[in-house]
Amino acid sequence: MADLLAPLIDHFHARTPIRAGSLVVTVFGDAVVPRGGVLSLESLLAITRAFRIGDGVVRTALSRLVADGWFERWKLGRNSFYRLTASGAAAFARATARIYGPAAPTWSGAFDLLVLDGAGERRAELAAAGYGSLGPDLMIGAMPVTGGGEGTSGEGISGEGISGEGILRLAARPDDPQTARRLAARAWPVAEVGARYARFRDTFAAAGEAVAARPPAGLDALVLRILLIHEYRRAVLKDPLLPADLLPRDWAGAAARSLCATIYRTVAPAAEAWLDANATTDSGALPPPGAAFAARFAA
Repeated sequence: MADLLAPLIDHFHARTPIRAGSLVVTVFGDAVVPRGGVLSLESLLAITRAFRIGDGVVRTALSRLVADGWFERWKLGRNSFYRLTASGAAAFARATARIYGPAAPTWSGAFDLLVLDGAGERRAELAAAGYGSLGPDLMIGAMPVTGGGEGTSGEGISGEGISGEGILRLAARPDDPQTARRLAARAWPVAEVGARYARFRDTFAAAGEAVAARPPAGLDALVLRILLIHEYRRAVLKDPLLPADLLPRDWAGAAARSLCATIYRTVAPAAEAWLDANATTDSGALPPPGAAFAARFAA
């Protein structure tokens, strides 16, 4: 299994400087939050050493995360313990929904057009809600099919609150699928995100084959799972999660998600077994994961 992990860890280290803090956040979000959210420093260092990251680098990264309001820290005896703050947990909950959640909903065939008449200060808010940009004063959303007809764009967005003074709103239906895809490519970073997914797919293709033949055990399984999610999130957190009808026919995101889900589900049992046996909180062993963990990458 060293032959599988070594090139992936080398790939992780190829990005300099090493962002140990980002990896720590991935460890907590993927492995710790589903199991109560608290982890001892000793347990964290056992994981990060497998990534060939020095203890001092991790301690420095943790200090910065605490200072920046992402984590809180306390001590019992000689050991320190960490968990995400309320604001950090809320931010990661949003990321979790994107990383492990279902594919984008079916498109209704209509776009939600917003003309910002003196409401330009809301562009960031609208972009966070899933809207793309067609110009300084024009934003666009892909309206999904909902139970009651047509909704609006974005991940879990109902359209409520996307109104107010300075916003003119209308719906539009393109004449043909080609026009719809061209609009999407103009409004959202479709090509850039597709390239990210392609890099992920190429990086983990060999791992997918190796895991299918012989799944890793113990800490190796957890390290592979964390590497997998750490790399996948670089693409999916940039993805506007558009419906398939608006994406190129050779869209790499579908294959990347399928590969990620397959590897994740294969290594998860062994990774969880390692956490059961080795990871500790301020009150003993980690509690078992909740129901939401079992739903990750559900079809």
